[in-house]
Amino acid sequence: MTKKRIFITGAAGFIGFHVARTLAQRGDEVLGYDNYNAYYDPQLKRDRAAELAKNGVLVLEGDVTDRVNLQQAIEKHQTTHILHLAAQAGVRYSLQNPHAYVQANIEGFLNILEICRLYPHLPLVYASSSSVYGLNTQLPFSVEERTDAQASFYGVTKKTNELMAHTYHHLFGIAVTGLRFFTVYGPWGRPDMAYFSFARAILEKRPIEVYNHGQMKRDFTYIDDIVAGTIAALERSLPYALFNLGHHHPENLLDMIHFLEQELGCTTEKILLPLQAGDVVSTYANIEASQQELGFSPKVSLREGIAHFVRWYQAYYPQHVHR
Repeated sequence: MTKKRIFITGAAGFIGFHVARTLAQRGDEVLGYDNYNAYYDPQLKRDRAAELAKNGVLVLEGDVTDRVNLQQAIEKHQTTHILHLAAQAGVRYSLQNPHAYVQANIEGFLNILEICRLYPHLPLVYASSSSVYGLNTQLPFSVEERTDAQASFYGVTKKTNELMAHTYHHLFGIAVTGLRFFTVYGPWGRPDMAYFSFARAILEKRPIEVYNHGQMKRDFTYIDDIVAGTIAALERSLPYALFNLGHHHPENLLDMIHFLEQELGCTTEKILLPLQAGDVVSTYANIEASQQELGFSPKVSLREGIAHFVRWYQAYYPQHVHR
């Protein structure tokens, strides 16, 4: 296996951190890039970056909308592969601050593509999202299906990324692979996601708000499985591809809450509310192509993954354990 020099945007983010650490531990040269924005607690991102430093990974502070700085960092690193994970995340926040999504997800991605246009030998792997399936109801979601009926502005920006990537591949021969991630969870995760915020509320003995009266299903995918699929995509460096990375086993939201309560050793009041704007009822990944092309084979069950998350959470936030 040839040693790679991989440039990772969003390296202090949840998925970026785990991928960067795994690549460094196997011997690749990894340089991270992150703006540490305040969408959720920047200290968590700083702590991830500190963990990466222990593995020899530097995370430069910079924004993907700053093309000059971004290009200089990629050139100086003598990059052989780009993994673009930086984005403004979150479905609900995209209803409140759509401009943040245009800047980070569309302008930032355009900068990445323009750099790849200058250096077409650099293969690009980028993060898309299961959100692009939007209002689709044909389950499981297949990459062959149309995705032009979006349910959120976040989904619009991720669908736009896919269109941009395809066009740059067509026009300039860039090798580009998009990964549609499905509800990624686990240690070092994002505090804005339901499982994380529920854990905090349960330990603080606060009620939790459960939308669509709990009648939701998500294809929860453990972070280690996502890392394996992402690295497989980097290894393949296909001319053009789009893959689902999901567990292929959707779970009821109420079951996820039950697993959390079991692991935390306490229960909480559930306030049942209607479906929120921008949300969808079910997600479910068809992963046949990912299995065939990437050898992608999710292994961690939701119960097991929640147990791993809770152990990390209790170690990272010890003040919550002894309330």
